[in-house]
Amino acid sequence: MTSFTTLALGTSAGTLLWTVIIGILMAALGMYTLSHQRRVFAWTQWMRERDEGNVELDRLREWIDNLYEAQCALAQKPCHAGDFAEVVRITHMIKGVADHSEVLRSELTRLVERAESWISTALPELDPDAKVPAAEHRAQLVRAMKQEAARVELVRAVLAAQGEINSLRRG
Repeated sequence: MTSFTTLALGTSAGTLLWTVIIGILMAALGMYTLSHQRRVFAWTQWMRERDEGNVELDRLREWIDNLYEAQCALAQKPCHAGDFAEVVRITHMIKGVADHSEVLRSELTRLVERAESWISTALPELDPDAKVPAAEHRAQLVRAMKQEAARVELVRAVLAAQGEINSLRRG
């Protein structure tokens, strides 16, 4: 004869116990899966934000590389105002970004200041047929040397900005 409990349950108590244990395990597995999915979603969102930040850094890095190439093209030669057209254009683009970039503001500001300092050393245009007195020739040589010194300072600022961008990309 069977007990009333067994008849009410329709099965033995052991099967009921196993059903409850499996139900608890499934609930625990579901909670673990949900927790894992939340962590994966948070990581994915963090990576997306980081990639978006890297896109901005890549664009800025490209402009700085272009500035470096432009100044290399003008290295060790006396430059007049017209020679600086590309440098002026790139400097204005970097200056616009520097105002909105909190992380790189100091490096970009220093870079723009060095570029503007170099641009301000442009030699005056001379008539090719005119005779230049010796004193004026010496003055132009001094200005050309100051121009080269300003260009070297710009190179240092470019390299510092590139290094800061590289460290931000790694971090």
